[in-house]
Amino acid sequence: MQLDKYLNNNFHNLKLRPPLFYNWVFGIRFELGDPNEVKRNPHMKRVYFRAITLFKELHSTEDEIMIVANVHHSGEENILKRRRVKIYQHYLKSKDILPRLQHQITPYVFEDIYDIYDFETHRYSLQCQVKDIKFIQLVKAICNHDMGIKPKIFHDVFFVNLSNKTIFHIYDDRGCDVIATSKEHIRPLYNRYNDWILDHDRATIDKVFQ
Repeated sequence: MQLDKYLNNNFHNLKLRPPLFYNWVFGIRFELGDPNEVKRNPHMKRVYFRAITLFKELHSTEDEIMIVANVHHSGEENILKRRRVKIYQHYLKSKDILPRLQHQITPYVFEDIYDIYDFETHRYSLQCQVKDIKFIQLVKAICNHDMGIKPKIFHDVFFVNLSNKTIFHIYDDRGCDVIATSKEHIRPLYNRYNDWILDHDRATIDKVFQ
C-alpha cells in the first residue's frame, strides 16, 4: 500500500510531522516522563513502561502497520549515497521483509514553519505486521532520542496502524501522541490511561471524549 494514498483516504490533509496531536481532531497526548524527576534511571524506567504499555494497548501482534521515518537532509548532503535508516536493519525479526521498504523524497516537512527551503525530507516506510518487529527495543531507542543513551533513534518515527486506523508517535522522553480516524478507536486508551494524559492538554482532550 502507498503511504500517501492511505493518508489521503484516512487522514486527509494531515502532514505526517510532529506535533500530531495539535493537527488532528481525534487525538490524545500522553505524558511519558516525570518532569520533576532529575535522576535519569528512574525517569527512563517510567518512560519505557508507559511507552511500551501504550504501544501494546494500541497494537495487536497481527495488525498491519507502516513504520515511517522522516529523515531530513540539506542539498549538500544529498550528493552522498543514501542509506537505509537503521531501524529497518536492527529492529526487524527478519530481514526478508526489507525489500518492501519504500523511499520517497518530499519538500522539507517543516518548510512552512521554519522558512527553510534548502532541505528535503526523505520518507522511508515499511509495511509489515507488529509481530515482525522488535517493538520493545525500537520503542526504547526512540525514547532515548535526547537522553544520551544508546541505542537511540534521532529521526521522527511514526507507527501507522492500517488495521485500526491510528497513528502513534513518541516525540521524545517527555511524551507521545496517538491520533485516529475516529475517537472510538482510541477511547479505550482515554479511559484506561486517563491519569497519564498530559495535564496541559487535558481540557481539550476531555472535550472530545466527553
